[in-house]
Amino acid sequence: MTGLHVTGTDAGTMEPVDLWAVDGRFVPGPIGGAVELDGWVLPGFVDAHCHVGYSPHGVATLDEAEAQAVTALHTGALALRDCGSPLDTRGLVDRDDLPVLIRAGRHIARTGRYVRDLGIDLDDPDDLPAEVARQLSYGSGGWIKIVGDWIDRSIGDLAPLWPDDVLVEAIGVAHAAGARVTAHVFGEDALPGLLAAGIDCIEHGTGLTDETIRTMADGGVHLVPTLINVANFPAFADAAHRFPAYAAHMRDLHARSEETYRRASAAGVAIHAGTDSGGFIEHGRVVDEVIALGGIVAGRQALVAAGQEARRWLGLPVYELGSSADLLVYPGDPTSDWGLLRHPTAVVRHGRLVRGTDAVRLLFV
Repeated sequence: MTGLHVTGTDAGTMEPVDLWAVDGRFVPGPIGGAVELDGWVLPGFVDAHCHVGYSPHGVATLDEAEAQAVTALHTGALALRDCGSPLDTRGLVDRDDLPVLIRAGRHIARTGRYVRDLGIDLDDPDDLPAEVARQLSYGSGGWIKIVGDWIDRSIGDLAPLWPDDVLVEAIGVAHAAGARVTAHVFGEDALPGLLAAGIDCIEHGTGLTDETIRTMADGGVHLVPTLINVANFPAFADAAHRFPAYAAHMRDLHARSEETYRRASAAGVAIHAGTDSGGFIEHGRVVDEVIALGGIVAGRQALVAAGQEARRWLGLPVYELGSSADLLVYPGDPTSDWGLLRHPTAVVRHGRLVRGTDAVRLLFV
């Protein structure tokens, strides 16, 4: 495999970069005959909320799921935290030609209280701890995904799915096995119970209040807001004309979402980029999510949140000797021109060029 020498500036941290790689891994340099790349560098984005194996048409085949992962890879998402998939995607794990895939098994919901056929539907909420244990044995990749709230048609609005004591037991089962738990939450009411039970991450989080923001910050609970999907809330409301309270609630959550996220960031809640691709969102939109995150936090912080901080949160290395040579190179500073994120000089996964300019491709021949 061709040796690689990457120099320049990390676009997130502004620290100098001088990296050598051979046989797919970072090594001490120098290396004779290495391909030379110079520019603005990032360790690769993490799409911290996506659904490999799911599409707008429903459950994908494994070949289709592989194509989804390749699409994400080419846009600069070198690691994916899959937040629930109806497809067994274990065959896509530990492949150097795909993004690192960190799985969360299947969504755990209650019957009639989530997207049909997407997750595991439980008739009895008391069965949640046992289902968490089953998902762990299924091979969840260190994460469990539960649905925290959804529309309750009996009241016509968002409502929690689980009693607080059941959440405590279920999350305890995951933690005892060394796994972490994340939860889909749109509204306000499910958050206190989830946080009190020790949840590790909140997805969406549009219903955060000053009190639950403080609890998240104090407890080190992370947030993945899925900004480009929250933008769909008005459309969700328009489609819910039979449930006017729910529709009004969704419009209100959307209207105040950006300010909610700014308050969370200011309070010290760690926020990461996640597209929610797989249902209403097409795969491969991590750049859109990072740009949207740049409207919530400072530009360089958005890059760090989607790169270095997300990788470390998920236990992935950043430029470490002996680790997989994964990085992105850009011709200019992305914070001066977000459009550069769509046109990388090079996308490198395990030392292999998977996308690059014509001039760079010639260097790797």
